Amino acid sequence: MKFSLDWLKAHLDTNASAEEIADKLTAIGLEVESLANPAEALAPFKIARVLTAEKHPQADKLQVLTVDAGDGAVQVVCGAANARAGLVGVFGAPGDYIPGTDMTLKVAAIRGVESRGMMCSARELELGDDHSGIIELPADAPVGTRYSDYAALNDPVFDVNVTPNRQDCMGVRGIARDLAAADIGALKPLAVPQIEGEFDCPVPVRIDDPGGCPAFFGRAVTGLANGASPEWMQRRLKAAGQRPISALVDITNYVMLEHGRPAHAYDIAKLNGGLTARAARASEKVLALNEKEYSLQPFMTVIADDRQVHDIGGIMGGEDSGVSETTTEVMLEVAYFTPERIARTGQALGLTSDARSRFERGVDPGFLDEGLAILTGLILDICGGRPSAVVRAGQPPIEPRTIAFDYARTEALGGIAVPEARQREILSSLGFEIDGDEVGVPTWRRDVDGPADLVEEVARITGYDEVPSTPLERAPGVARPTATRSQLMERRVRRTAARGLDEAVTWSFISEAEAEAVGGGWWRLANPISEDMKVMRPSLLPGLIAAARRNTDRGAPSIRLFEIGRRYLDNAERPTLTFLLAGHKQARAWQSGKAQGFDPFDAKAAVLELLEAAGAPVANLQIFPDAGASWHPGRSARFGLGPKTIVASFGELHPNLQRQLDAPAGAVAGEIYLDAIPAPRSTDRARPAYAPPALQSTTRDFAFIVPPDLAADSLVRAIRGTDKAAITDVRLFDRFDGADGLSLAIEVTLQPIDKSFTDEQIGQISGRIIAAAEKLGARLRS
Repeated sequence: MKFSLDWLKAHLDTNASAEEIADKLTAIGLEVESLANPAEALAPFKIARVLTAEKHPQADKLQVLTVDAGDGAVQVVCGAANARAGLVGVFGAPGDYIPGTDMTLKVAAIRGVESRGMMCSARELELGDDHSGIIELPADAPVGTRYSDYAALNDPVFDVNVTPNRQDCMGVRGIARDLAAADIGALKPLAVPQIEGEFDCPVPVRIDDPGGCPAFFGRAVTGLANGASPEWMQRRLKAAGQRPISALVDITNYVMLEHGRPAHAYDIAKLNGGLTARAARASEKVLALNEKEYSLQPFMTVIADDRQVHDIGGIMGGEDSGVSETTTEVMLEVAYFTPERIARTGQALGLTSDARSRFERGVDPGFLDEGLAILTGLILDICGGRPSAVVRAGQPPIEPRTIAFDYARTEALGGIAVPEARQREILSSLGFEIDGDEVGVPTWRRDVDGPADLVEEVARITGYDEVPSTPLERAPGVARPTATRSQLMERRVRRTAARGLDEAVTWSFISEAEAEAVGGGWWRLANPISEDMKVMRPSLLPGLIAAARRNTDRGAPSIRLFEIGRRYLDNAERPTLTFLLAGHKQARAWQSGKAQGFDPFDAKAAVLELLEAAGAPVANLQIFPDAGASWHPGRSARFGLGPKTIVASFGELHPNLQRQLDAPAGAVAGEIYLDAIPAPRSTDRARPAYAPPALQSTTRDFAFIVPPDLAADSLVRAIRGTDKAAITDVRLFDRFDGADGLSLAIEVTLQPIDKSFTDEQIGQISGRIIAAAEKLGARLRS
């Protein structure tokens, strides 16, 4: 939320500087994201008078001006239609930066005539949207004076991040109240005008949907003139990021930003009958003020007349009854809408507004009469007119709430010793009513529910920096490890992956399109941050692909990313390590020639290294072809301890997935399913003693002609199983596709234990190896 220092001081009597106020706001839980002063950017610009204005000799639409900004006359070429002798405006000299055009002025020749500066428009100085001509000031404006000083632009602007639980600080008045409680100033009394109605309200109001709109107050104002709002109001609205439109619109926005009280004004001439807060009808439509048409659903609350819907209750008004410069009579609406209904409606329509952000947090239900009076008073002061009597439908939910509070709880729960008298003073200044040990909660503090909330109020106003640092007691002896097996596993695989990969942290939410690309998501958010973050990710691949794409777009030649996170499947969250390799594995060099890319075997090697770090029984793993729908058929595989216990997938991405998610060409990836890795049988933390074999090992090579559909892993596992005591390693070292068929060459390592193998023993082992291969349809190559 944005507001200016001048606006804050309308409610807070303080001499504190903007920097001191910003520090205090952050200290009491209202984080200041930025503090800016518009005058700093406009400091170089001065008020200047145009002395002469003559036609440019080379251009019909340009004029050559002589301008005096207090330092003598200078020549300026200007294309504004309103430039003329005697005009007083704003001058920028060479070297001045123009914020609206992102340009620094310099001496330049324009169509052959030298120009030494610029007469500026409102848009060029970011003071408005008007670019039809240069700024025109009163004739008595002091020439040579800084324009920012003359226009009172030296007004710092705060941008405060209001957390969702602090709905009371969605208005300047609420922020001033918090600062006053923190001794940064005194809260000024709130002036609520007492306005007597001069006639009965011509527009009746009714509530047919009390679940969505419990209370609807209103009154009419006739005989008004909807012109421009005053300069002071426009200045404050601009500081808050609002664009001034007309007096009526600006006044409703002003009351919303000042008091956190959204309101709406209907042009009575455009209404047919009274206004009713009711549930929308199926397929009913409304053209909103943002010029978009919305289809409504029965759970949505709307404000309608006898003919049509005019307002999406608490979110946005309708175009058909909106006020304009010809409006002379309005019906004011100050209502209370149920926060849950507002949030659901806004989410379903994908519609955000300043009113929605306040109503779905919960506005003050006890401020309807006061808000209507303040709104009416401003309209009468600025637009004139005659007010009607107030009409009220329903009752706002303002049941009194009290909390029994033990003041000793502040030290016990908050860790900070605050005298009871000071605690009472803090709570009273925040609007709580103190009656002994009973604390009455104000209507604007929907977030306060119990004693712990009161402790928080006292602690934050006192200052969290006052909480003493107290070390925890440490039990004697050696501390027992507290990390779980899964935590230890994640630490090991993270250290291993970080040796050659860069860790990424991506969102756990992805778009529906991304989820469908990797098989579809199970969990959809009811209130997502955006449409691109609507589904809990069933895979970490979309996030890593997006990160890789951003890096390649910025010229990164080699992408090596990994992430440890959760996949959200139909039955549980699954801890997973996913990595992605793209680009160059090895840069071009004179030894190797062209740059080399990654292939599925690089992904396989990384998977095996990570599985070993995770404690998986790598020697017992089986490999299964085709890793699934996200992977390239024939260029991917899975590792498992049998077909039902899959611990990893790896390979190239499927071409469809690569195309849908715009993955880098040639990318390979791998997934380690950490929760599928079985726990080791032994819990002994000691490493086994190193005992190298006493005898020399020997190797034997075998070449087999195998069926084309036989996996090499099946052959290797069959050979290893023929003699688990003697055979310590089996390795495929050659593949040859010749006239006789597909040949696989296997190296077998034999390790004697007590004594060296005899020729007869080696022959027996070789026979068993050949027999095992023949069972798979292989034959010894001659």
